[in-house]
Amino acid sequence: MLNNYIKIADRAGCKDIWNAFMNEDAIFGKYDIPFCPTTALEIPKDQVTWEEAKKIHKNHITRREYDYYEDVYINWYIDDYKFDNSRGIWHDYRSVLNIIKHFAGAITPDFSTYQDFPYPIKIQATYRMRTYGYWLGKQGVNVINNVRWGTSETYDYCFEGIPKNSIVSIGTVGGGPRKLIDRKRFEDGLYKMVEVLKPHTILVYGSAKGKCFDELRKRGIKIVSYKSSTARYYERRKLLVEQ
Repeated sequence: MLNNYIKIADRAGCKDIWNAFMNEDAIFGKYDIPFCPTTALEIPKDQVTWEEAKKIHKNHITRREYDYYEDVYINWYIDDYKFDNSRGIWHDYRSVLNIIKHFAGAITPDFSTYQDFPYPIKIQATYRMRTYGYWLGKQGVNVINNVRWGTSETYDYCFEGIPKNSIVSIGTVGGGPRKLIDRKRFEDGLYKMVEVLKPHTILVYGSAKGKCFDELRKRGIKIVSYKSSTARYYERRKLLVEQ
């Protein structure tokens, strides 16, 4: 659905503190959540978190390697305070883009929609995920949509703005199927996501073990898992101990 808003005349001195420019020419759906096209053409070889990407960038720049390229995608499957603050990706988007353009692509941000968050904040988080991804895509970045859901009431909006029959990404670190208390919520949401979006490929940052993923594989859905930064850390630590 394309919303037909009344054009409001620009006013001198007015500043866009809401990043409305990011949604220029976007198509909006329910709750005015923008549609974020999947612009990636290939499955990522690997994923790194935003924290790791910043370190990689700093190391290259320190060595004066200004035209470096990393064939991995950036994700935001980390605590929100590490990327959503006064100097975070929503406000310092130009600096963020300068880093992302050195990488193969990006998973859209994973702004949290915790169960105890007020309803409007959870909808806003979903809005910002799609908005940021849409804007990155317009800047020439290869984009894959992150899908984030909570309890069943979030199904009303959490799948909005994502193409059907496409590739999507989810994170299982810090909760999801790993914790028994969260497992049913995660599995119910996963099955609902598949029902609504019908993805042909699901990228999983973290463990993709479990009956729910086995069931999806049986349905013909491709599941591609990536080791989390924590898993890679413990692998390196184990190797050092064994040496």
